[in-house]
Amino acid sequence: MTTINNVLFDFGKVLINFDNDNAKNYFKKLGVDDYEKHVMALHAENIFNQLEIGEITAEQFINTISQKLHGSVSDTDIQNAWNSILTDYRTESMKHLEKLKNKYNLYLLSNTNAIHHEHFDRILFNQMRVKSLDSYFTKTYYSHQIGMRKPDFKTYEFVLNDAGIIAAETLFIDDLPENVAAASSLGFQTHQLLPEERIENLKSLSI
Repeated sequence: MTTINNVLFDFGKVLINFDNDNAKNYFKKLGVDDYEKHVMALHAENIFNQLEIGEITAEQFINTISQKLHGSVSDTDIQNAWNSILTDYRTESMKHLEKLKNKYNLYLLSNTNAIHHEHFDRILFNQMRVKSLDSYFTKTYYSHQIGMRKPDFKTYEFVLNDAGIIAAETLFIDDLPENVAAASSLGFQTHQLLPEERIENLKSLSI
């Protein structure tokens, strides 16, 4: 097997914990009992994907949800509900990144959005007193900034070309099988991180 020189990490459920049910519960506390009908139905309109690739702004996204809820929930509460999905960083995993930096070039590729980006940096500072997630990596690639998302092949190809790295020398770690499969087909070494696994315990990432 080719030597690993680079590690490309996913973010959610790899370095940070999240729970999609938190948003539903948050809205329910605000009196929104038909969350699935009014909010999750937006998946069919591609609103979430548009937010994640930067085709619509955070304001447009929030306004769309507000209209679905007929203005019954404030914009601030909509943003807070959306951010409640993100919970806390995996502290030991984040500390492990500092050790890995001494041996590998570290990169991050995340399907995320402008609303969450501001929030996860805030969580990081509150939890670990680090101002920006970017500081852990040689370079970070966020879907809303690069205009593409996993598992589209062009997303991985963009990272390879922009970073100037070789797929065969790069270990890609993600929790979703479809993202791992796409990377593998392009020649990456891959590892699907299972719920019980943590990056600090992976034998493939020796220090």
